[in-house]
Amino acid sequence: MLIVVIGGTGHIGTYLIPRLVAARHQVILVSRGERGPYQSHPAWRSVRRIKVDREAAERSGSFGRQIAELNADVVIDLICFTLKSAQQLVTALNGKVQHFLHCGTIWVHGPSVLVPTTEEQPRRPFGEYGIQKAAIEAYLLEEARVHDFPATVLHPGHIVGPGWNPLNPAGHFNPAVFKKLARGEQVSLPNLGLETVHHVHAYDVAQAFCQALINRGTAIGENFHVVSPAALSLRGYAEEIAAQFGREADLTFQSWEQWKETVSPEEAAATWDHIAHSPNCSIAKAQRFIDYQPRYSSLEGVADAIAGWDFESEK
Repeated sequence: MLIVVIGGTGHIGTYLIPRLVAARHQVILVSRGERGPYQSHPAWRSVRRIKVDREAAERSGSFGRQIAELNADVVIDLICFTLKSAQQLVTALNGKVQHFLHCGTIWVHGPSVLVPTTEEQPRRPFGEYGIQKAAIEAYLLEEARVHDFPATVLHPGHIVGPGWNPLNPAGHFNPAVFKKLARGEQVSLPNLGLETVHHVHAYDVAQAFCQALINRGTAIGENFHVVSPAALSLRGYAEEIAAQFGREADLTFQSWEQWKETVSPEEAAATWDHIAHSPNCSIAKAQRFIDYQPRYSSLEGVADAIAGWDFESEK
């Protein structure tokens, strides 16, 4: 099959593109062309690359047409963030593709209620990112179920893997938290550290996209969580990371109002976003419909991301 991947040089594409090539698909990568994948792989030599500034093309109304003119069997969109963007693409591709896969997010759920959260639970998103992604999901599923557009929506959690800083036990992305835990230094967590985060290794996200392709008959018209088998509490996450270095976590706890003053505004904003959601998502549907079998637990995914870090340096 000829597969077009939109935005394939990031976390997911680093693992997805080689898998598609290994499965003997022809792959066209559409991106702004500003960077390469996080890890090199010989498979990239066989990928046709097309440079397109999506935002500019959408403003001119040409992006959907440009993708449709590639005559792909499958289109995988990894970088769609607004409903208008999705609508332009679907309108252009309607009747022209066998399968359309959209990368969503578990942020479509908003705060957790019943856990683990299933795909069927009502949406209560907050924040522009989650609200737009939920609107895209609703639109694509209606197009699939009512108008026969062959869409599948996959919702990753907090993506981790080598080459970028993973979400840490304090709910933000400063790698210093990992270093403190590795050295046995004190780490402060907000509240009681009982809010949850739900990681997924980029390898497993790529696996899910490929499994949805293989199981197209049961994937079209459906949405799937793509996360590790289990979420982590912030406290448990910190304790497990420290234990990996032979340490006992030295943790203190502060109310949110106190804790947020101990970090930068950017770190506080990231942590609030994560603890306000406290995701804890079920993968039962993905296991049943597309045989999604994650290789990595949350902790294993984080361990792979931080392997080789210098934990002695103060920087």
